[in-house]
Formats: sequence, C-alpha cells, structure tokens
Amino acid sequence: MDKNLFIGREYEIRQLEKYRNSKESEFVIVYGRRRVGKTFLVKEFFDDTYDFKVTGLYKKPKKTQLKNFYIALQEYGSSVKKIPSDWLEAFAELKKLIKGIKKDRKKIIFIDELPWLDTRQSDFLAAFEGFWNDWGAQQDDIMLVVCGSATTWITNKILSDKGGLFNRAARRLYLMPFTLQETERYLQSRGIHWNRYDIVECYMTMGGIPYYLKLLDNELSYLANIDTIFFKRNGSLWDEFDHLYETLFGTSKGYLKIIEALSTKKSGLTRNEIIKETKLEDNGLLTEMLKNLKDSMFVRAYNTFGYNEKNVVYQLSDYFTLFYLRFMKGRQNPDEHFWTHFLDNPAKSSWAGLTFEQVCKDHIAQIKKAIGISALLTDISSWHGASESGKAQIDLIIDRRDRTTNICEIKFSVGEFVIDHDYETRLRKKMEVFREATKSKKALQLVMITTYGVRQNAHSGIIQSQVRMDDLFAIAE
Repeated sequence: MDKNLFIGREYEIRQLEKYRNSKESEFVIVYGRRRVGKTFLVKEFFDDTYDFKVTGLYKKPKKTQLKNFYIALQEYGSSVKKIPSDWLEAFAELKKLIKGIKKDRKKIIFIDELPWLDTRQSDFLAAFEGFWNDWGAQQDDIMLVVCGSATTWITNKILSDKGGLFNRAARRLYLMPFTLQETERYLQSRGIHWNRYDIVECYMTMGGIPYYLKLLDNELSYLANIDTIFFKRNGSLWDEFDHLYETLFGTSKGYLKIIEALSTKKSGLTRNEIIKETKLEDNGLLTEMLKNLKDSMFVRAYNTFGYNEKNVVYQLSDYFTLFYLRFMKGRQNPDEHFWTHFLDNPAKSSWAGLTFEQVCKDHIAQIKKAIGISALLTDISSWHGASESGKAQIDLIIDRRDRTTNICEIKFSVGEFVIDHDYETRLRKKMEVFREATKSKKALQLVMITTYGVRQNAHSGIIQSQVRMDDLFAIAE
C-alpha cells in the first residue's frame, strides 16, 4: 500500500491496519455517500491481495447474482462445479474455499456493493448472517470487509438490525467527503494549483467528493473545468443526477419531491412544511425517507435555536444536488460555456452567497478553531423570529457552554467586505431582535465569516471575531 495515494483517510487506514493485525476475526463495514471513495480505499489498502472478492450487480436478479458469485469462487480457486441454487449453498462454498486456505495472516474477504446482492425474496441476508455468525465470527483469522453506497440498506439491515447481525458489525468506517483542506491537498497532488477562492467555488459545485474532483483537468482553469464537466454535451456529470438518486433510492419519486422542495428554501423546511410543499402523506414512509436522506448525507437536520427536537429543520446539504437543481435541471439547448458566460450574473452571486453558508456549516470545527473555542462544548443551530423591534434571521449560531453565544454573519465576496452605516444598523437590529425574542441572558458576540476579511473602518468595530476563507482550510483540532 502506497500511503501517498491517500488524502484525508488517515484515520480509516489506521483502523484497517488495527483490524487486520487483531487476534480475532473482524467484520468491517465501509460505507458512505456514492462516489466518496469506499472501493478505492479498500482496493489500495489491501493492494488486491484478497482471498475472495465479489461485487454485487446493480438491478440484476438473484440468478445473475449467484452466477456472478460462482464465477468469483472459481476465480479464487474454488472447486465448485455448478452455480449455487441459493445463497445458503453459495456461502457454504465460500466457507469451504476459505477453510482450505493456509496462510499466516488474516484471510481477506471483500464483498463490494453488498446491498445489491440482496434482491427481492432472495433470502440473501439470512444466508449472509449465517455465514458470519455461525462460522466466520468463530474463527480468529478472517477479515470480512463489505462496502455499499446504499447507506440506507447498510443502516437498516445491518447497523440497526435487531436480528442476527445486531452488535456483530462492531467495525464501522463511515467515509466523509473531503474537507476544504483535504480538497486542496488532493488537487495539488494532481497538479492543480488554484487559488483558494476558486477551490471554494469548486467545492460549492461538487463538494469534497473524490470521484468528482478526479474529473478536473489540470490544464484547464476552474471555469473551463466546470463548463466541460457539467455543461458540455455528454460531459462527465451531465447525467449524474438521475443515476445518483436511482442507484441510492430506487424509483421512489417521494425522495425527489423532498429534495426539490428543500432546494427552493435555503434555510430548510420543517416536516410540516415539507408535507405542505410536496403533498406527501404524513406517515411512516415520510419518516423513513427523511431518515434515509439524512443517513446518506444529502440532507442535514438541525434544531432551531431555543426549540426542541420536534422543531427539526431539514436542509438540502449535497453540493452537487444544489448545483444541478439550480443551474442544470431542465436546460434546453445548453450553452457549453455557460459557467464562464455566467461569471458576473447576479444569480451566480446569489447562489455563491447561499452555498458558502453550507461550506461554513460543514467546517464548524475550523470556525471554532479560528475564534479560539475548539475545546468548548457547543450547540450549532439557526434561528428566525420576531419581536417588537422587528424580524430577523440568523443562519448560524454557536451556542457555547461559557455563557456566550456567537451570532455568525456569513458573506462571500471577491474582496474585503465593507460594513457601512446601514449594514451596521441592520446587524445591531438583528442582535436586538434575537435578544428580545429568545430572552437570552448570555453574552452575544458577532462573528463575521468572509472570504477576504472585513475592511477596518468606523463601522467594523461591531465585530468581536473574524473568520476568513483561509481559516476554513485549517486542520481541525
């Protein structure tokens, strides 16, 4: 394994090394959003030194899955003579294969896209549970690694299952998208040396998803890359949206209704507001869909300041989805240089401002570090409300355990942000409305989060702390 290939996966590599060197058999689940690099991590870590490997086939029936499993058994030395008739027989043959291997190290079994093997009425999961519970877990020299992009299946069928696999899947590795710091390192490793403003904008179009970032061409500018990848006819991500949601959530239109409703409200929607916007029934299916979207990290759920969990707000948080729905969906006769031509369009500035707020919410640890409160326990929320002084909305609140609340104002601009008399007045009113409406007794501190900082003038003294774009690239403590 060449560790130089890995960026942002140091923790996962340490864990995999620990599991491989342990004195007992290990069942390891590597899961996370589609395209986040699960298979790459496993493949490079083990350097293809598997004792058995198979990959589930998307939307193929049980018969085809079993034939594929049979071919894999033969490839790794099994003497099986015919295609197994069911999954019990298939795993019995796998058990026979692994038992016949004599090695002084762990025997590595890798099943990629595990959820795709669990076709309707296949009884796959029962056979899989039996293979591991009744035999694999009883050994001391097996490392079973499974991957799956269908995070909901992994969560519901294994991690939250109260049956055969409950508490058996002790080793969980959830791969997160890259942070800004990891994205910068990854781009540099591929010969891309953009300024941080362009890196942040790139992050706002595709997030820290390694597969998307790998598509960037180091010979093209940021703008030209976005045009080529997103807007050129048959570009690499031209049809990604439909494929992404189809493979994760099947044909359910309910998921897309929720996603599209959330895309129109930058601050998010409550459950009741989602029902109103989508006309979906208020039932267990809606609860399941919201949970699945959250588990898959397409939607963020957070509380409104001062309210309990019943007032959860759901906010669309997947950058690619936000970008697609804003600029790509339904476009006819597309301009293949749309993003370059759109450079100074007010709609782009509006999108950038709103999406930069998402970037900040995904880098709370870096913001806390920048204002010197990394060690403090905090609650993160948003707020909107009214008092006798008027109405106000705050997109990011850091409520601290030291009787202080940080009110964060977020601005994305091409240069230093200037606070003039009118803006200072609005800020003071926002703080006043918040104080009156929430009855908060804590000290309120205003934090400005900007790209290039705030210009010092007669009105900038209202700010207690500043966070600049460069601070978001820090390594979190």
